[in-house]
Amino acid sequence: MSRLSEELRGRTKQYASTVIHLYVQLPKAREEVRVLGKQLLRSGTSVAAHSREASRARSDSEFCSKLDGLLQEADESQLWLELLRDDCGIRGENIDSLLRETDELLAIFTSIVSKLRKDGV
Repeated sequence: MSRLSEELRGRTKQYASTVIHLYVQLPKAREEVRVLGKQLLRSGTSVAAHSREASRARSDSEFCSKLDGLLQEADESQLWLELLRDDCGIRGENIDSLLRETDELLAIFTSIVSKLRKDGV
């Protein structure tokens, strides 16, 4: 049965940590930034939670289902990051690096799910 490596689990935990740090730095006096920041905080930390759940999956099909949830949360995180950057003017290396990491995580986990589905899960 497929399981996530410690490296991937650690990477998703680091992603959640980085989301938390970005959230703390956001100018929450602006209502739109506060709302989008909370959405990002929820979805970004859920990426790590789903990777933990996937690691405890009892079957390949449950594993794949948990990774589908991870992909949904990562995609949603990407949206909030883009909106914060493009529509709220939040700029800087923190948001840029989070967007790059989101892209990479989406690619990695999409590849894992695609391989599992190809193998008949």
